[in-house]
Amino acid sequence: MKLFRSVILGTALLASCSALAADKFKMAWSHYTGWEPWAYAEESGILKKWADKYGIEIELTLVNDYVESINLYTAGQFDACTMTNMDALTIPASGGIDSTALIIGDYSAGNDGIVMRNAKTVADLKGKDVLLVELSVSHYLLARALEMHGMSERDIRVVNTSDADIASAFVAQKDVAVVTWNPPLQQVRQVKNANLLFDSAKIPAEILDLTLVKTAADERFKKALTGAWYETMAVMSGGGKAQKEAISAMARSAGSTDAEFNAQLQTTQMFYQPADAVAVATNSKLAETMDSVRQFSFAKGLFGVGAKTVDHVGISFADGKVLGNSKNVKLRFDASYMEMARDGKL
Repeated sequence: MKLFRSVILGTALLASCSALAADKFKMAWSHYTGWEPWAYAEESGILKKWADKYGIEIELTLVNDYVESINLYTAGQFDACTMTNMDALTIPASGGIDSTALIIGDYSAGNDGIVMRNAKTVADLKGKDVLLVELSVSHYLLARALEMHGMSERDIRVVNTSDADIASAFVAQKDVAVVTWNPPLQQVRQVKNANLLFDSAKIPAEILDLTLVKTAADERFKKALTGAWYETMAVMSGGGKAQKEAISAMARSAGSTDAEFNAQLQTTQMFYQPADAVAVATNSKLAETMDSVRQFSFAKGLFGVGAKTVDHVGISFADGKVLGNSKNVKLRFDASYMEMARDGKL
């Protein structure tokens, strides 16, 4: 009888542990103006509130190295991760991970830029070392800047540099340029004689900042993340004491002052209202942007050695359109969760 009872209790305990494991989800994020709201969502209890609503647990992890956060997501250590549209395509999607752009949080409207000392135009980059996170959205920004000024990468030398080291590297090396995003961008712009030569405001809505989730992830997880995000957006844009406290918390997380963080927000086109994000997700321009991004990515070999054409990876959109291989769709722009937030159905 005791043995039978022990077996029953052991089985029940195992089932309980399995259920707990199935109800816990992990998300990674890295420092960037448009993703600092996740830190506040956790600190304020908003994230837990929405996780509790759906009977799940969400573990939020800061990974200081941006590319490493995406690599960890791609390797299966996280169920969701913050990243740009280009990096979503070239790392997890190209790596065979079927992912969904759950939330389009903002686009960079000056949050990414090219900086060099004693220079005035992109033409001044000629012959210079340019420090950036190679093959990231910074590389895309550089390519677009060079293209718009009748230049190419043959005119410069790209030096791969971690985003965690780029500001200090620029300070130490006097005759180089950097391509980076905020907050490091703000730091390098403050260096004596440093000038901003080009920024993402010149290519509006091409650098989108996403919360990406595994397409097969639990619906409760997707809804909880979306609900937490838009409640945080409401606080950020709602005015009064609550807004000021939220901005202060995000500034502390970013290692900046309130004034500096507010300045960064001025160059970030945040979609505080879910309807605004839905409008981007359902606009035909998104497919045009992603076509430009995939053409650049393929030309750089970012789809891997097995990719013979630009159509290797499929990208699907809210209207059902697919760019690339419809039998190999690995990046999906799905407006439905943002629409639920817009319609108050979460």
